[in-house]
Amino acid sequence: MPKLAAVTGWPLTYTRSPILHSYWCERYRIKGLYLRLPLAPENFERGVRALQALGFAGLNVTIPHKETAFALVDQRGLSAQRAGSVNTLIFEADGQIRGECTDGVGYVDSLREAGVELPRKTLVLGAGGASRAVCASLLDAGCSLTLANRTRTRADNLIAALGGGAVTDWQSWSERLGEFDLLVNTTSLGMAGQDGYDWVGSLTHADPELVVSDIVYMPLETPLLAAARAHGLIGVDGLGMLIHQARPGFKAWFGTYPDADPVLRARVVETLD
Repeated sequence: MPKLAAVTGWPLTYTRSPILHSYWCERYRIKGLYLRLPLAPENFERGVRALQALGFAGLNVTIPHKETAFALVDQRGLSAQRAGSVNTLIFEADGQIRGECTDGVGYVDSLREAGVELPRKTLVLGAGGASRAVCASLLDAGCSLTLANRTRTRADNLIAALGGGAVTDWQSWSERLGEFDLLVNTTSLGMAGQDGYDWVGSLTHADPELVVSDIVYMPLETPLLAAARAHGLIGVDGLGMLIHQARPGFKAWFGTYPDADPVLRARVVETLD
């Protein structure tokens, strides 16, 4: 019988996770299946318990279930505790469910793959769930951290929860950009259907050595990354984070820690056009 894992969320319109895990099963000759299983919020816990009972090794969890998964699990890894959310469920042999958050480490690994050395003076835009995981891992990597969010209180609360970093007003972050050498966008600005923000103007005060990173991968070149290119800045897209965050889960479920190779990236890129 093949080893079984899946991704769940609601909806699951854009997920590319099955491409990653199916590729790795093929490459490493593992008898495994990785499925796409949408679960509505009201069915999430029952669905997880049913999949565990059916012999699944675990699940990836995406929007809107990450906080619910955090509350559901029996054990939380340090990454999940720091992020306040869970994106990877591991069904243990003793019947317990372990929760991890691999988003932050996946993000940091994607920077290193792109040749970006850490630590850096970092400005992060956004204070949602994805931001917390990213910020926690950047702090753990030794980066200094400043956070800007359209709702100031959310940024203040996140910095307090992380125990490190500072907050700047959303209206003034672009004027301070020359103080930083890494800019990270974790907001939905720039996603498909979210165009209109003046990214070119916002980068006017950037240092020439600034690295600009966007965790969005649809589109692959977001308006922010296009603006960075127009200013002659280094840009890092969000696809690397997607690939690297998937690797620890694959290891837990299928027993092999997979590589993030160019062939896999190309396969995903083909589906983004």
